[in-house]
Amino acid sequence: METNRSIKCWAEDDRPREKMLLKGKSVLSDAELIAILLGTGTHTRSAVDIAKDLLQKSENDLFQLGKLSLYDLQQIKGIGMAKAVTLSAAIELGKRRQLSNSKEKQRIISSKSAFDLLSFDLQDLIHEEFYALYLNRGNCVIQKKRLSIGGTAGTVVDGKILYKTAIELNAAAIILAHNHPSGRLKPSESDIKITKNLVEFGKFIEIDILDHLIITDAGYYSFADEGIL
Repeated sequence: METNRSIKCWAEDDRPREKMLLKGKSVLSDAELIAILLGTGTHTRSAVDIAKDLLQKSENDLFQLGKLSLYDLQQIKGIGMAKAVTLSAAIELGKRRQLSNSKEKQRIISSKSAFDLLSFDLQDLIHEEFYALYLNRGNCVIQKKRLSIGGTAGTVVDGKILYKTAIELNAAAIILAHNHPSGRLKPSESDIKITKNLVEFGKFIEIDILDHLIITDAGYYSFADEGIL
């Protein structure tokens, strides 16, 4: 018996697009939503079947799905470059929508509010990146800037670039952040040394570093909260 029939052969209520039109998007499964993005399947497999393979690769976890690269997506039979790009773009739009919801919260009042603003940039990465939040005297964010991209084991921030930007923006304070793809929340000796050096230099030009966050998929570590700034 043939089990992988084309979606066109399905009852209208069971086709993802038609199902959304008739019943609304909330009733669709994750696989059906992905199938709509894929658009088509192959000669032998429907878009829903391919979507289920993709979810299986992600352990049925949309958070893990968001971590897949274009190369990873193309390892699923039936997903070429065009479909991989479409999926990746949809995932990125979802992240940006979440970020846009936090625009009213861009005054930093705690390590948690800084994490909320930076987590969408620094989670889901397989390499390290270093960011800075530049703040005015009211602790409102003037600019968020990526300062460097590193490898899986580390990244280096250039203090000259960090403070040059702060001076140009007339920033009163800075919050630093970088991710640990390994999932390790505690800072390394190198993290501590770099942070202390940057803090000391900032004192000379009266630009305070208020915090340094280490961000992982599981949460964050705050230098300020731990009292080691």
